[in-house]
Amino acid sequence: MSAANATPPPGRPWGKLVVVALFLGAIVAFFSFGGQQFLSLESVKANRDALLAFADRHYVPALVIAFLVYAGAIALSVPGGLVLSLTMGFIFGRWVGTVLVVIAATAGATGVFLAARYLFADAARKRLGSLGEKINAGFTDNAFAYLLFLRLVPLFPFFLVNIAPAFTAIPVRTYVLATLIGIVPGTFVYVNLGQTLGRIDSLQGLVSAPTLLAFGLLGLFALLPVVWKRLKSRRPEAARP
Repeated sequence: MSAANATPPPGRPWGKLVVVALFLGAIVAFFSFGGQQFLSLESVKANRDALLAFADRHYVPALVIAFLVYAGAIALSVPGGLVLSLTMGFIFGRWVGTVLVVIAATAGATGVFLAARYLFADAARKRLGSLGEKINAGFTDNAFAYLLFLRLVPLFPFFLVNIAPAFTAIPVRTYVLATLIGIVPGTFVYVNLGQTLGRIDSLQGLVSAPTLLAFGLLGLFALLPVVWKRLKSRRPEAARP
C-alpha cells in the first residue's frame, strides 16, 4: 500500500481532540477565575510589595512560578505579556528578568507552534494547494532570516508570529533559535523598564520612536542574507572560455 493511501494511525483524531480540549479548558479557566485582572498594570502595582517580599523569601520558587506563568500566558496567547515582562524586571532585575522572560517566552511560543502544527498544518496545506506549497518553499528556504525579522520588528502581533510558521516546514530547532535570539532586544527594553514600574502609569508609549526605529533596522539587518542570496542568484554566469 502506498504512503498516500495508508490508513491514518488509530487514535490520532482523539489526540487532536485532547490537545484542543486542554487549550480551550485552560483559556476558559483563565478568564473564569479573572486571570486578566491579575495581568493588569494596576493589579501588579497594587501588589508590588507582596511580590517583592515573596521573591525575597523564596527566590527559587519565585523563579519557577514566574517561568510557568509567563510560558503559560504565551502558550495560551492570553493578554498580559507586556505587563508580565515589566513585572519580571521589577521583581528580578534587568539581567535575571531578561533571561527568564526570553527562555519562558521561547518555551511558550514553541508549545503553541507545535500544537498549531499538529492540529492544523496538514489541513491548511492541502486547502491552499500549489499556492501553499510556493509560500511554504519561499519561507522555509530562508526560515531563520524571515522569522528573525518578524521577531525583531515590533509591528507584528507576538501570538501571530508564534502560530503562522507552524503552517510551513520550518524545522523546530530553527524556530526555537530564531525566536530565542529575536526576542532578546525587545525583552531587554521592557524588562529594564520594569525596574521603574512604580512610575509607569500607562502601557502606551513606553518605548520611544528611536528605539522602535532601532528595532526596525535590526530587522532589516536580519534580511541581508536573503537579499544577498537573491542578488547572487540573479547575477549572470561568468563567461565560459
